[in-house]
Amino acid sequence: MDSRQGSLFVDWEFSDNSSELNNNDEAQEVVSASSASTSTGTSSASAGFASTGAGVNNLVDDRADEDPFAPLAARLRPRNLQEYIGQSHLLGPGKPLRQALERGQCYSMILWGPPGVGKTTLAFIIAKSTNAKLEQISAVASGIKDIREAIERAKERRRHNVRTILFVDEVHRFNKAQQDAFLPYIENGTVIFIGATTENPSFQVNSALLSRARVYVLKKLNNEELDQLIDCALTSPRGLASLNLTFDDRVRAALKELSDGDARHLLTTLEMLSDDAAPLPDGRKVITFAMVGAVAGRRLISYDKGGDAYYDLISAFHKSVRGSDPDAALYWYARILEAGGEPLYVARRLLAIATEDIGLADPQAMQIGLNAWDIFTRVGETEGQRAIAQAAVYMALAPKSNHLYTAFGKARSDASKLPSFEVPLYIRNAPTKLMEELGYHNGYRYAHDYPLGYAPGECFLPEELHGRSYYQPSNRGFEDYLLKRMQYLKQLDAIAPASEQRYDAEHAKRMQEQLQRYNPDLFDESDTNSHH
Repeated sequence: MDSRQGSLFVDWEFSDNSSELNNNDEAQEVVSASSASTSTGTSSASAGFASTGAGVNNLVDDRADEDPFAPLAARLRPRNLQEYIGQSHLLGPGKPLRQALERGQCYSMILWGPPGVGKTTLAFIIAKSTNAKLEQISAVASGIKDIREAIERAKERRRHNVRTILFVDEVHRFNKAQQDAFLPYIENGTVIFIGATTENPSFQVNSALLSRARVYVLKKLNNEELDQLIDCALTSPRGLASLNLTFDDRVRAALKELSDGDARHLLTTLEMLSDDAAPLPDGRKVITFAMVGAVAGRRLISYDKGGDAYYDLISAFHKSVRGSDPDAALYWYARILEAGGEPLYVARRLLAIATEDIGLADPQAMQIGLNAWDIFTRVGETEGQRAIAQAAVYMALAPKSNHLYTAFGKARSDASKLPSFEVPLYIRNAPTKLMEELGYHNGYRYAHDYPLGYAPGECFLPEELHGRSYYQPSNRGFEDYLLKRMQYLKQLDAIAPASEQRYDAEHAKRMQEQLQRYNPDLFDESDTNSHH
């Protein structure tokens, strides 16, 4: 057993000059004959020596580019790394995986990523790059029998120094017993295993299989990569070049937004649009923005995230929640979704509303907004959209207050415009003897030493800001309780004996008058009235 199998690398290297691999003609004839003799009445074993495996489980048709009736996504499937778009963090120049493939090496791996980002295509390219035969299994339609047949074909190839890559799509759909069936053949090098999954392999793939494979995370295609894909589709002879299509930037932006980083989805939509493209006098065919909306099955408001129409919808939603109208909030939220808006953008806006428009009038609003976000990310889009709708209705009906929002803005303004006043010595820590000698912590009054857990007459602001007030609760919702609480604490301050007062009774007034004299722009009418 290879010592490297502890880390589950099956780094087989074959010489380009190897007689066994020169066109593989002789090997194919021998294997096909011997495989046929062990076949169980089907031709799957001999057919398995086709470059992409055998049977109904084929996920990749490597001759689709020659078939005019094949879908556009199949015709444009990259044939090598140079044609592959996306995943530059894995396949860019100098990246370890690319270097291994350029050397003809391969090892077992799991490709984890969302739909349409090139997992199946990458397995196909790996097989071609490493001169291996690709066995394809879909966990949706296959079982133990299909696995055994694929393994038998791989064993036969191995006798003739031909390696096999076993590609399992949707591997997370196999149960533990089915996943375990691969282990001995990965271990002894019969197959190089490549699994593809849209689910987190840490939870959906058993640990024994995970320990024998590297996990690579594939990402959604970004805007630049989607542009490359569109250009390729429009100009490639395998694509839509013969149709001479044209469209404006709004259509291009809509295609990218609708695809959400899914290459297959983008190409499928573009192909559908090409069927409806309208002829122009100069021989070209045009795809309009309205056509995109019709093919998408919904009206498109704007896919330019900086567009006025998009922000008009967001503004209408925010103002409806702030205005305590749950019906309008639901309607505008639904419009945003129908326009292709991102649900989590609405969830973020709800959290802004919870802190800006509701605040401490209902502290629970923030948690409900976070819960809705959590449900969307943990459970899925359908349930998540409903959870966000629930949060929107709750916040629309919650008591409103922007007092915390304005208080924080006022504190930030003071912090940025006023001098950096010293922290009073009595509320500084004194971790060293020297600091104690300098007066740090001296005179600090520990709140829990007092019967009500409150040290009346104390001041925790810098002396220069004594009497400065930021937060004034409203009388709505929970803030009504907070208002009464603050009034009670101020009463305790007022009746505290002089020995417990940090400063004399007129100190706060003097400090505020001095502050206003030098910084009048920091004071509004309410501040002025509170000190007179």
